[in-house]
Amino acid sequence: ISDQKPLGCWSVKHGQVLTCPVVCNFETHEYIAVHDDKVLRIWKDEDINLDKAFKATLSADVHRIHSLPEGGPLVLFKGGGVRTLDVLLEAPQQEIENVISDEAIRWSGAFVESQQPVVVFATEKDGDFFVYVQKPKLDSLHKYRLEPQESSKPQSFTAYLKNQTVTLLCLYSNDSVYQILIPLQPNTEEEEEILPKSLLLNLSVSGSVLKGTSLVVLDKDHVAVLGSLAAPDKEPKECLTIWNTKFQTLQTSKELPLGTSGQLWCYEEKFFLTHGKVLTVILYKCETSSLAAAVGKLKDSQSPGVSSFVNWDTLENEELVVSFQPQESVALKAESRMNLRSRRSGVTKVQPENFSVGQLLLNLKDAPTNVLESELKQLLSKAQAPDLQAAIGSVVTALTNRCKTNPRYYPQSFLLQIVETRDLSYSLCPDLMAIALEKRDFYLLQICLQRFPDIPEEMTYACLKAFLSISDAYLRVTDVDLDSVICYIDVEFDSKEVKTEIVENGFNAELDEDTCDSKIPRQTHSRSDGETCPVTPQRAALLNAVLHSAYSDTFLLPHLKNLPAQQAILFLRYLYYLYVKCSEKVNTTLPGVRSPTINQIMDWMCLLLDAHFTVMVILPEARELLSKLHKFVRAQVRFYSELNKIEGSLRELQRLNHLRDSQTYSIEVLEII
Repeated sequence: ISDQKPLGCWSVKHGQVLTCPVVCNFETHEYIAVHDDKVLRIWKDEDINLDKAFKATLSADVHRIHSLPEGGPLVLFKGGGVRTLDVLLEAPQQEIENVISDEAIRWSGAFVESQQPVVVFATEKDGDFFVYVQKPKLDSLHKYRLEPQESSKPQSFTAYLKNQTVTLLCLYSNDSVYQILIPLQPNTEEEEEILPKSLLLNLSVSGSVLKGTSLVVLDKDHVAVLGSLAAPDKEPKECLTIWNTKFQTLQTSKELPLGTSGQLWCYEEKFFLTHGKVLTVILYKCETSSLAAAVGKLKDSQSPGVSSFVNWDTLENEELVVSFQPQESVALKAESRMNLRSRRSGVTKVQPENFSVGQLLLNLKDAPTNVLESELKQLLSKAQAPDLQAAIGSVVTALTNRCKTNPRYYPQSFLLQIVETRDLSYSLCPDLMAIALEKRDFYLLQICLQRFPDIPEEMTYACLKAFLSISDAYLRVTDVDLDSVICYIDVEFDSKEVKTEIVENGFNAELDEDTCDSKIPRQTHSRSDGETCPVTPQRAALLNAVLHSAYSDTFLLPHLKNLPAQQAILFLRYLYYLYVKCSEKVNTTLPGVRSPTINQIMDWMCLLLDAHFTVMVILPEARELLSKLHKFVRAQVRFYSELNKIEGSLRELQRLNHLRDSQTYSIEVLEII
């Protein structure tokens, strides 16, 4: 998420509108959406076109879909009716009953109790609020009325289920949070029982009042509230706050100067909120509620003014400090979606004998270089398995911070050892590649491009530009891994002749494209532009690392447009060379370790042409290259077109081979029409 890499994107047609949040079916790993209130769509990750996904038109308007890990998706209709997705798909046009009349649903939630799904939703009518509890599989429905509150009304709801009782928390407009207990097994037969409420929390501290817009429950003693903190004679400031409901204290807070949407989500010990134009993810861990913790007087606090509840570095891009101590919380920087789940265990399993990484890094901040590296190596050797990845990120961050403060310091071998032997990612050490670029450490950049799964497109472009602009003389004395090029590029360039391999897929640049299905024997001739690698092996190896890096074309294309024209042409020449080399093989695969694939080559060629097409057309040297590329692609299209014509005959031959008795000898004639 921090690097803004979309893993999938689907769009409805023009004029259609998604009318409720999209959810994931945990059992089938499918996405479920509703557009235009009644049209249900279901699709998987590999589906590209949403319009071709499964479609079902329902008989009533959908309010929201709730997905439960154990109970399956539940569909709540605007009339208050609830159906499980399986039952609904059996007959999409089935009649849906109206449970509510002239009431608007303000909030809804879903839970599992005794292996039975439960849906709870709150409604409003003429200033009165009602709560419905429905068990769709048991055909059970109960309606309650909320006890009215003078001059204030609920603005936000959240709830949790425990011991067959739903605890509903309501954030009222009088800046207070009230608690309402809803039994799943009511003791009365009243048609509309009135639910009493009790004051849980006043959102005021030191004369300042929090005008909350959204709240979530963290545990039985803590809630998080997003809102605007208004102090006397001061401008209101949006902030995220965490409150201890047991001792009625503000645990910690953080100002959000870029503004929010007013929405706050909480899932698997992570906050999700929009801050400006960025979706921010903040990890937290609740400590055992105690009076000392509530007033910030824990003896093992990291430092004065630092909350042990959550680390706000996510919002400030400060140095990452991670602590592993008993009864203390751990927080990490905002991470990409691919890494959050894998690192969850690293922030939840805390061992009593573990050491404080954050305190150690603070102590080593001004230590001599040899002491720093020695202590950090010991730190890595002692780190426990669940905490190892976070410790590695902290170590690399400490090293890069030392590089920033001391320009002469650069532990190249230590950094390279960590990257090559540890499971590292860009999110864990965002400054590492920038430091390597500044130091012109191309070998480290090459390894990072090959190993990091989450490199931002801006950094990928910066590496590409550096690889294309550096001189050949500098590269010849630079240590670079040549494994990806050694098998298809001659390292020595003194020879004037080269032996070309047999062309197995039907094309050779020396022949006219109309005769592209001929087979060419080995022959010796002078190199032509299509056969000679336009870059040195060292530069080719670095460019191959760029081709392997994951990217989103939406975010990479704007950066590629800034690539100088001559560098763009040189890169395109190399891509064309790789394309020709791939096409010399029947399986279109280059030999070697971590060599580019045909798909990677084609994707980058298309990206480069999209970014620089006008320049390519205008420059004479580029026009010649485009002409060769056009002829080559056209010849390939013709060749594969001819193959398609005999595809049916080849399949028939394959079928006959399976049917033929291998013990007998026979001669068969197949007529290709």
